[in-house]
Amino acid sequence: MNKAATDVVMQTDIKEYPLFNRGKVRDIYDLGDSLLFVASDRISAFDVVMPNGIPGKGKVLTAMSLFWFDFLKDIVDNHLITADLNEYPEPLKKYSDQLEGRSMIVTKADRVNAECIVRGYISGSMWKELKKARENGSNTVHGFEFPPDLQESGKLPEPIFTPSTKADDGHDENISYEELEKIIGPETARLCREKSLAVYTKAAEYALTKGIIIADTKFEFGFKGGSFILIDEVLSPDSSRFWPVDKYEVGKSQPSFDKQPVRDYLAESGWNKKPPAPELPEEAVQASAERYREAQRVLTGK
Repeated sequence: MNKAATDVVMQTDIKEYPLFNRGKVRDIYDLGDSLLFVASDRISAFDVVMPNGIPGKGKVLTAMSLFWFDFLKDIVDNHLITADLNEYPEPLKKYSDQLEGRSMIVTKADRVNAECIVRGYISGSMWKELKKARENGSNTVHGFEFPPDLQESGKLPEPIFTPSTKADDGHDENISYEELEKIIGPETARLCREKSLAVYTKAAEYALTKGIIIADTKFEFGFKGGSFILIDEVLSPDSSRFWPVDKYEVGKSQPSFDKQPVRDYLAESGWNKKPPAPELPEEAVQASAERYREAQRVLTGK
């Protein structure tokens, strides 16, 4: 087995603190008044976690979130306390091999129960919904009137805020802004929309200077002591569609800086998209690892 494969961190087991949550990618531990976020190398596709991981993926996700938290702090504060192991509680020091580069300590916040999605281009679930609407003679989806000549992956006249439900299990569902207001209240919904659009706009303009289109992305927010803050990860290949400008072509799906090689393999494998997932071949694993690293290199310069 090569060194990259042995360096994969699929799961952590920190006994000194209670496990707060184990998600598809992150292991989160309760430190009392704060949380320890650990980004593993697990990878999921079609809402199923694969049996083998992507080497270094968790480190890429963490490094990119740290970059964006700093870049966007003039627009909205965030939940980061520290990612410096020297500042971690003493009981965590013995886990430094697992935590170095893939963890951060964050403040606890009251999570807003919604996914805040911004789209600058039409793709994914929104494109599917628009196609369905057009079959019924409409160009309107969730209150948005789309241009009649808009094609798949086309740039929208301006970025749009398209929230979805926050499902801990299964699929999130796209909802209208009015439905969001009913779930979280008008004032919180307004904050979500304003901050999401502002963050996306600044990040997307920067990314274009690096040759990357941020087609869409999702944010999560929370409240801490009355302050509205950005939480979870931000603008990573797991939460965003990053497209290379030099390969962009309207009218079809785009190559992206993420787990597309994994999706492509699974689509060809005949897998029924239900657990258990098949073991991923080394070629798909390494191709995805390189895409994650390339996104980090291009956007952060590291």
